[in-house]
Amino acid sequence: MKIWERSIPKPRSLFLQVKCPDCGNEQAIFSSVASIVRCNICGSILAEPTGGKANIKGEIVNIFE
Repeated sequence: MKIWERSIPKPRSLFLQVKCPDCGNEQAIFSSVASIVRCNICGSILAEPTGGKANIKGEIVNIFE
């Protein structure tokens, strides 16, 4: 392991691609949301804040690293 690999911490939060359970729209959101995230098409709730990791209501389709 190289020195610079140990000194740079990896982030604990990620961007997620979430599929809306109502209309099927796919939308990118942050894994630690600070406010309620709604679908851009139908307005249903996709994620709710919990003080840490978000409570994801839809299906996680992809994780962006």
